[in-house]
Amino acid sequence: MENDIIQIDGYSVKYISVNTLIIGSGAASLNAALSLHSAGQKDILVATSGWGAGTSNNAGSDKQTYYKLSLCGREPDSVTAMAMDLFNGRCMHGDIALCEAQGSVQAFMKLVELGVPFPHDKYGSWAGYKTDNDPRARATSAGPGTSGMMFRALSGAVKERRIKILDNHQVIELLTDHDRKKVIGAVAINRKIKDPLKAFVLFNAVNIILGTGGPGEMYGESVYPVSQTGSTGMAFRAGATGQNLNESQFGMASLKFRWNLSGSYQQVIPRYFSTDANGMDEKEFLNDNFPDYMTLTKAIFLKGYQWPFDVSKISGSGSSLIDLLVYIEKEEKKRRVFIDFRRNVSWKGIDSFLPETLDAEVKNYLLNSCSLQDTPAERLISMNSPAYSLYRENGIDLSAEPVEIGICAQHNNGGLKGNIWWESDLKHLFPVGEVNGSHGVYRPGGSALNSGQVGSSRAAEFIIRRYNLPSPEMKVFLASALEDVSSVLMLSSYWFSSGRKASDPKTMDEIRQRMSGSGSIIRDREKVSEACKEADSLFRIIKEKIGASSVKEIAECFKIYDCCLAHLVYLKSIRSYIEKKGRSRGSYIIKGNKEKVNPDFSIGDFDIYLCRYDREAENNIIEAGYRENKVLTSICRVRDIPLQNLWFEKVWKDYHEDNFIEG
Repeated sequence: MENDIIQIDGYSVKYISVNTLIIGSGAASLNAALSLHSAGQKDILVATSGWGAGTSNNAGSDKQTYYKLSLCGREPDSVTAMAMDLFNGRCMHGDIALCEAQGSVQAFMKLVELGVPFPHDKYGSWAGYKTDNDPRARATSAGPGTSGMMFRALSGAVKERRIKILDNHQVIELLTDHDRKKVIGAVAINRKIKDPLKAFVLFNAVNIILGTGGPGEMYGESVYPVSQTGSTGMAFRAGATGQNLNESQFGMASLKFRWNLSGSYQQVIPRYFSTDANGMDEKEFLNDNFPDYMTLTKAIFLKGYQWPFDVSKISGSGSSLIDLLVYIEKEEKKRRVFIDFRRNVSWKGIDSFLPETLDAEVKNYLLNSCSLQDTPAERLISMNSPAYSLYRENGIDLSAEPVEIGICAQHNNGGLKGNIWWESDLKHLFPVGEVNGSHGVYRPGGSALNSGQVGSSRAAEFIIRRYNLPSPEMKVFLASALEDVSSVLMLSSYWFSSGRKASDPKTMDEIRQRMSGSGSIIRDREKVSEACKEADSLFRIIKEKIGASSVKEIAECFKIYDCCLAHLVYLKSIRSYIEKKGRSRGSYIIKGNKEKVNPDFSIGDFDIYLCRYDREAENNIIEAGYRENKVLTSICRVRDIPLQNLWFEKVWKDYHEDNFIEG
């Protein structure tokens, strides 16, 4: 690793050369660092805008799920079966599904060895349960903050190995070669430096592992941590392609304390009610849309492990009808919505808990969990006391006050395109974790944590075997990078001298309102088209709308710039899907479909046209990129799960001759 100070356009820029720059400090990034270091590559560096500030260390649910191959019991499972279940979630490449399934046990056991307390019984059996979109009981959990435990275990190991960490360093630009075929480095801002002429850091890197998560800042109602902003726009600007950007995931979450209200929070059957803007005129609005007490309480219960909004679970008084009713109550009727653990669901004036009238599945689950107490709060304490305590630790007593909720952006199933080694089509760039768009429409809950660990390990293996090279000499690097670096510094100077402030919330508010209005669970054909025009217009003038008076505000300007481009590319991906006659599926409803067919069912003014998969439709993925100042979208066919030749002698020969890695 080489360090120096170089002069560029009046700026004193810190120069660092390194084999692999790892951007972000979430669980995927840290696993990549450990994997590289364990394999002997010590010339690595982790740059992060805030140590522990991302989703991994700040998100969770009732018992946050980690999805893996089944490792106990009599139910049969196999790598092929898991790969098929991932692949059957639609719009997921089969070879990626196979890699995630094959690598799940190794990734899981590595976390166990690092000390993440996944539970097992006295025989060493890693017990599992069913999660959303999971046909088997592959899910496990270490508690409400599983990913936080992963972060702490991985970060402890990174620090123990003394891997170089640059905290408070926000990477603002990826540098590419002249042909924009591969990344060659990056530019960052050291947010601790007050003098803008000394705050920039230039990385000469052979490889970049990008683990900055999803673009959580884009949505008005979001359960992403406030600190989780993402950097997808930066990757688009550099030339990386996105895929499945139209496939995000939404679900009910509390607003005051951002947390997913899934699992046990729903299985204890809390009461839902709405009020006017002033907290008056309380109404249990679900009751008007369900035929009886048994059906209503079952839908609430099923919301636990059918937590993400799913159009296929609306009809027949399904669990996702609740999400839709919450959305209508909030967005159309402009009322506030709450979940109440103090009192039971009332029905025709009776608000007592009636176990004898529950659906058999619901009653048996609560009975087996020893959770038939009088109130939802008491049942939650019995069933999952850590989930109850979590809110207490964040200043909310669920037994004393209701929690205000929204239908929140929770996960981006799309992201940047990557191959089976998690390398982008922009070579030497490896998006890992949520920023990698490996997921399709219906991902099993917790599969993102597995994907992040498997993908980052595979990226490290590819780097070790193919890109384990010294960084080029400074003169060679600057010959390719200097023009782009100068552009970054010039833009920073412009913002700093503009007299405007990045802290003005109007621009980000505009982006969030547009995404929540057109890119959430309701997607109106005409509104999406208009939103694309507005986003395009905003991006054309975004540089002139923002400005800075400090180093931190320059960094904020780049965040806004990235977010503006990201929301443009996402909206155009959504529009492309609709224009290609895409229908309601996954976590969103398409409105304004001009096909003259009868809706599957109606509620309010929503005619729900469900996506019926034919062979052609299920093999299509929307890809999107930013090229020559334009957003271009295209269709990519899904790759099938490959047929493997696992004859041992052939695998052995290919492995020892290093013939098994293409690229």
